[in-house]
Amino acid sequence: MTVPSTNVGMSNIQTEFGGTNPISLSEYYLGGPAGVSPATPAPNGPIPSSGQISIGQFRGAEKVVFTVATGGSITTDGDYKIHTFNSGGTFSVSTVGTDPSATYLLIAGGGGGGDRNGHGAGGGAGGYVEGTIPTLSVTSYPITIGTGGGGRGNPDGYGSDGGNSNTPFATANGGGGGAGPAGGRSGGSGGGGSANAAPGGSATQGNPPTGTGYGNPGGGANGTNERSGGGGGAGQAGTTVSGNTGPGGPGGNGRQSSITGSATYRAGGGGGAAFARPAGTGGLGGGGNSATFPGTGQAGTANTGGGGGGQADGSPNPGGGSGVCIIRYKFQ
Repeated sequence: MTVPSTNVGMSNIQTEFGGTNPISLSEYYLGGPAGVSPATPAPNGPIPSSGQISIGQFRGAEKVVFTVATGGSITTDGDYKIHTFNSGGTFSVSTVGTDPSATYLLIAGGGGGGDRNGHGAGGGAGGYVEGTIPTLSVTSYPITIGTGGGGRGNPDGYGSDGGNSNTPFATANGGGGGAGPAGGRSGGSGGGGSANAAPGGSATQGNPPTGTGYGNPGGGANGTNERSGGGGGAGQAGTTVSGNTGPGGPGGNGRQSSITGSATYRAGGGGGAAFARPAGTGGLGGGGNSATFPGTGQAGTANTGGGGGGQADGSPNPGGGSGVCIIRYKFQ
């Protein structure tokens, strides 16, 4: 409840903000321990933080309550608390604040890199979803984090798809595996293609009810039997390659978010390999570089959803990076 917007008595103020008798208005300065909201309406507010204070300035005022929650690895950024889940867990809310909302970032596991005669395609990044939970509840929110898909070496084969990341408010689709003998696999972002005229995998990440999803297709391979396309990233499609000259196709870049307080790219696609040619680079945001024949590509970076780099007859196989869930809300 709030203090009445018409006639105001000292008892109304004490009921809303607490305090002991005898009541002193100086107990209720803005920013003080009583938790007076700065959003006190005109014409009588706002309540001052020092100096003279009038009882009429409290009309329509309310006590500020902040959200309290546990779960994951907890850090702060100014007045905001950030919960990061690098593996499965539970986001448990015990108090919902005056501002009941929270923002989130959810990323699935990236797809593993493929192999085809020494020039496997890059894995697609895990689906990337960001949004707002309009109203938190006093409840426990289960969080599942998708694992990165495994890569493949000889014999020729596809990289495995990444695992989905799931919460009650959104689902992120696992990235598609990089191609072995043909087109890339579909996923949150699609894996690259590796055979002549083979397309990259399509993107499947849609928009959940509370957020916006991002995913892009993998790059294809046109007119080449020795180069492969890059995996798609959350911010950019994987590169399609043509002909047998040049490096493997770069993976698509991921998207940048400042949800933790610093701008960071995540969900980059894996680079495609090329037989006896330079490696394809992974996309910004954890995408793995491909191998240079003969060799092993880089795995996608853990907890970014990056796709694995394409394989070139090496071992062990480059898998995709695991996903992550990050939740941010005001705590003071």
